[in-house]
Amino acid sequence: MHNAASVSASLGSLGLLRLVGVSWSWSLVAGLGVYLGTRSWKYFYIAALTAKRDLTGLYVLIRVRLALWRYMRNGSNIPSIFAQTVKRHPNKPALIYEATGETWTFTQLDELSNAVAHWARDQGWVSGDVVALFMESRPLQVALWLGLAKVGVEAALINFSLRCEPLLHCVGVSGSRAIVFGSELADAMSEVAFPSSQPMVRFCTGDVSEDVLSDLSAQHLDPLLASASKHPLPPCNPPKGMNDRLFYIYTSGTTGLPKAAIVVHSRYYRIAAFGYFAFRMRPDDILYDCLPLYHSAGNIIGVGQCLIQGLTVVVKRKFSASRFWEDCIKYNCTVVQYIGEICRYLLSQPVRPSERDHKVRLAIGNGLRPSVWEAFTERFRIAQIGEFYGATECNCSIANMDGKVGACGFNSRILPNVYPIRLVSVDEDTMELVRDSRGLCVPCRPGEPGLLVGRINQQDPLRRFDGYANQDATKKKIAHNVFKKNDTAYLSGDVLVMDDLGYMYFRDRSGDTYRWRGENVSTTEVEGILSGLLGQTDVAVYGVSVPDVEGKAGMAAIADPSESFDCNSFLQSIQRALPSYARPVFLRISPHVDTTGTFKIQKTRLQREGFDPRLTTDQIYFLNPRAARYEPMDEDLYNTIMESRMSL
Repeated sequence: MHNAASVSASLGSLGLLRLVGVSWSWSLVAGLGVYLGTRSWKYFYIAALTAKRDLTGLYVLIRVRLALWRYMRNGSNIPSIFAQTVKRHPNKPALIYEATGETWTFTQLDELSNAVAHWARDQGWVSGDVVALFMESRPLQVALWLGLAKVGVEAALINFSLRCEPLLHCVGVSGSRAIVFGSELADAMSEVAFPSSQPMVRFCTGDVSEDVLSDLSAQHLDPLLASASKHPLPPCNPPKGMNDRLFYIYTSGTTGLPKAAIVVHSRYYRIAAFGYFAFRMRPDDILYDCLPLYHSAGNIIGVGQCLIQGLTVVVKRKFSASRFWEDCIKYNCTVVQYIGEICRYLLSQPVRPSERDHKVRLAIGNGLRPSVWEAFTERFRIAQIGEFYGATECNCSIANMDGKVGACGFNSRILPNVYPIRLVSVDEDTMELVRDSRGLCVPCRPGEPGLLVGRINQQDPLRRFDGYANQDATKKKIAHNVFKKNDTAYLSGDVLVMDDLGYMYFRDRSGDTYRWRGENVSTTEVEGILSGLLGQTDVAVYGVSVPDVEGKAGMAAIADPSESFDCNSFLQSIQRALPSYARPVFLRISPHVDTTGTFKIQKTRLQREGFDPRLTTDQIYFLNPRAARYEPMDEDLYNTIMESRMSL
């Protein structure tokens, strides 16, 4: 009986693997592994604890794959999928703009995007041309890129926080022929001069005076769209399919200028559909989208549920912690999005009745720190956290489908090759891949931190890697001879660790650890502890070099807008909460800590300035080990440390 069960399990796994597109060789190996594994008590133990989770994941994978195969066979793309959604829900609210209360039904959104398509065709733009969109979040932004896509024109979604050189770089790297900007960003447009080698037609949307339009050599877009036909245009020729470019989304640029990631139609569908099925969203859900629409979380995970699944999405112009729950109550939202530090910002707000009177059951996003996970769900009565991991361009996204606290996703331990991702060993100082005697990457065992990679297969819409507009940037994210000889894999750049059950936990982005007193210090872990001690304020932790001292000393930049920071009470708190090697040697007290548009703390400038008091007006403190207290840093003390006349 035991042998029969083993054979049945191995044959069953073989069939499932072939169904989701795994090669015969890997399927046979996995089937053999199951057969052998079922003869091990540890296998039974892991299977008993994870079978339901893994089967759910397999169901989601199969459902998305089958839908993609169907759309690819039919020659579909995102505009044609949206057309099907409009037929199902013609009069249902599609997008609600929180700033004005305006509502667009699916028919109205379709007609507005048709007007955009006619306008684009009248400009002489053809399939493959690029138009930059530079505006704060609003439903029109969705209609613009969707309408452009209807005639094969690709949008470049520009971060509305960018100015001067970064803004010029992002528009230039996409090869845009024109730019559409919001009137609220007219000042930013006046600060950039596009090179004569790249003529740039400009259009402005929103309330704007004729003088401003004249100064910027821009045309007013709103009347042009109002007068354009709302009837559908025939598809572009040649028509764009699921593996053709839809638009560009830019990396956050925390370490250098942003890169333009290519988003093809199949990638847009895949990301949105995985979010919908993995976290069990419903057709009648109303989703609160307070994330910027130039980012994949806001525009794909969020708006994608509207365009593909027919959900109503509330678009918030900019995130507001004080208005968050009131907005959810006003619009009867059942799903909310978060990213980065949003959950911590909400926890830092005063307690108010609205935070428990809402109908929200699901919060979906990434970057929720384990230190605030349970506090967030308990205080705001959120039944489900839909945490996931993945970058816009990556092929190794993972999702936490069963609410395991702290985990950003999982990979099956029973059938690991169903989804060909892996944690591989790296030198954490250089992030160089560790190779074995055959030249292949070394897989990590449970408990060992490693770099997350995903095998590339350009023929598979779930495994393809489309890279960036810049080919050099694309090549840097591809490794060879990873799983086997002559294969290629996408390098995520992120270090994770997997437990015995296959749950994966985010460790640190490249460079977010430092070594001090012979110990490795995780900046994200220390940031979470310090932020909790300080009432969930913004904290950035990083290592700084000190002459003639091994390793890097810890430094913490702390936001103190009320100017009430107390060094003495802070030191007493961290002495109880942190081991000596993890306590910040230097403090930098600032009115605020710089973050990206998606609430990632920016450390590049902080690390560059270090603890030199001449480079900032912020107050810097030094933890004097002899006096056992934080002392204000002045130029004399700085020189004493730099000349190695002060012991750390």
